[in-house]
Amino acid sequence: MIEHKSRPEWVAVEQYLDDAVVHQEPALRRAVQSAADAGMPAIEVTPNAGKLLKLLVMTSRAKRVLEIGTLAGFSTIWMAQGLPDDGRLVTCEYLTKHAEVARKNVDAAGVGHKVDIRVGAALDTLPAMENEDQDPFDFVFIDADKENDPQYLEWAIRLGRPGTTIVMDNVVWEGAVLDPALDEVNAPGIISALKMMGEDSRLDATVIQTVGSKGWDGFALAVVR
Repeated sequence: MIEHKSRPEWVAVEQYLDDAVVHQEPALRRAVQSAADAGMPAIEVTPNAGKLLKLLVMTSRAKRVLEIGTLAGFSTIWMAQGLPDDGRLVTCEYLTKHAEVARKNVDAAGVGHKVDIRVGAALDTLPAMENEDQDPFDFVFIDADKENDPQYLEWAIRLGRPGTTIVMDNVVWEGAVLDPALDEVNAPGIISALKMMGEDSRLDATVIQTVGSKGWDGFALAVVR
């Protein structure tokens, strides 16, 4: 497993941006604290990334959002805030304990009526969605185990439509995309997903590198053709 390393100046700038621009609400801060209290890993997105997800949901005029990887619901809350009141966000969480914490957090944030948490392995819950009589998803956020990134990406396309926006987190991974030996568990899945984004005719995509409290990383942004 790779060690993510940050630098004091990256963290300081991130905090400045949070205070000056992002204006994180108390419910979001409580969600992060609840994760720490429950012994969850501190792997939620940063506040500025969470706000970006909210704005992307808004600018894409999404009404149905799919999230793969819930954790304590931090990113879930951000995206649900970007949905209209009659919007719907379906989020997949592997662990029941995490799902229970997330449910409390989304309810406390006032967006619980928009959020449907599916518990279990996403590669089991995603196929079930294909058989539901629901509209395609307009926006998909992938932030789960990196080994299955290519499969999650395939499901994002299948459950989406032309014009669906897909965001995949953690695609630079401290530069492991150039040296998979740095993380032989996660890097291969990330690299395969990036290759798919670049070669699959159903997608048009790019990648943004980031630095901050989570170290050197990045996210991919794709649109289904």
